[in-house]
Amino acid sequence: MYEPVYRITHTLLKAVGLIEGARELIEHAALVPAYEAQFRKEAMERTVHHGTHLEGNELSKEQAQKIVAVAETRVEGAVQRSGVTAKDRDIQEVINYRKVLTWIDQQEGKTTETVKLNADLLCELHKLVTERILPEEEQGAYRQVQVVVSNSKTGEVSYRPPLSIEVPYQVDEFFEWLSSSQASLHHPVLKAGVIHYELARIHPFTDGNGRVARAMALLSLFLDGYDVKRFFSLEEYYDADPVEYYRALQSASNDEQLDLTRWLEYFTKGLAIELDKIKQKVLLLSKDMQLKTKVGYQVALSERQITILEAMQRGNGKIVSSDLEGVLPMVSLDTILRDLKDLVNKGLIKKKGHTKGAYYVLVE
Repeated sequence: MYEPVYRITHTLLKAVGLIEGARELIEHAALVPAYEAQFRKEAMERTVHHGTHLEGNELSKEQAQKIVAVAETRVEGAVQRSGVTAKDRDIQEVINYRKVLTWIDQQEGKTTETVKLNADLLCELHKLVTERILPEEEQGAYRQVQVVVSNSKTGEVSYRPPLSIEVPYQVDEFFEWLSSSQASLHHPVLKAGVIHYELARIHPFTDGNGRVARAMALLSLFLDGYDVKRFFSLEEYYDADPVEYYRALQSASNDEQLDLTRWLEYFTKGLAIELDKIKQKVLLLSKDMQLKTKVGYQVALSERQITILEAMQRGNGKIVSSDLEGVLPMVSLDTILRDLKDLVNKGLIKKKGHTKGAYYVLVE
């Protein structure tokens, strides 16, 4: 049976420790912004753009965002609604990868017990990735030809995958291990890294292997409870330095033992960096980490409400509604008063006094 080979190094332990720390903080942050949906939207846009750009897609980030936003399934409709004009294939790749990520999001709350990572699922994801790009008979079907992996920028051949006749056997062997009790002994982050590498190494299809490998790794993380609110994008990390990404993947392929240590160090470092970026955002939006203890539950705030709390902290915990008109100049007083009332109801501030003499204070 397949069994991954790697060493537990100080670099790996440090990265996994950072991942766990960031994950814990993000999941249990005292203030969870009401615009959490915006974080997820941005993560999807970054993943779609960088995940396709990494493999030669020429759409700009702004163009990809417009295509993602219109949620069309065909190039013609996407062009009409978004106003983006580009190569049909580039547009279709973005459409397809958005569909893959949408499908993964729909598995929220499920686990590896209810969603089986197997060859059938691999082929279904490939169909989504390559719809209207490859001929129908090649969508979700293992390659029948020998292929090479080359640098999309230079054209240089960097890797020669296994012979096509070996593909079904190697895929089955890998998924047999993945469903075994042995695989469950590996840390979920390391297991996801193994999935990414092994599917990229086998290269089961004529096209779309990178996107499918990354999607399966992401799905594995999510099913194992490492979705971290779906705020992060590993693809952005890879696309920032594609040469280093491919070099890390090749480090195992160039080793007789297929030692994954170097690749897993790179993979875990990327996730640690991405989650740290999210952690810093959360910290900025969670000025008072004692609030959860005070009110007993997580508090969902709008951006305006966060601004109000920050203004109150600067004013020694006290403010009158008229002062907030200067803090939020583009917001009506009625809207400000509704936000203040909501903060009172959430137990974060108190109203004191009546009518014109009323003012608000932070809960001690």
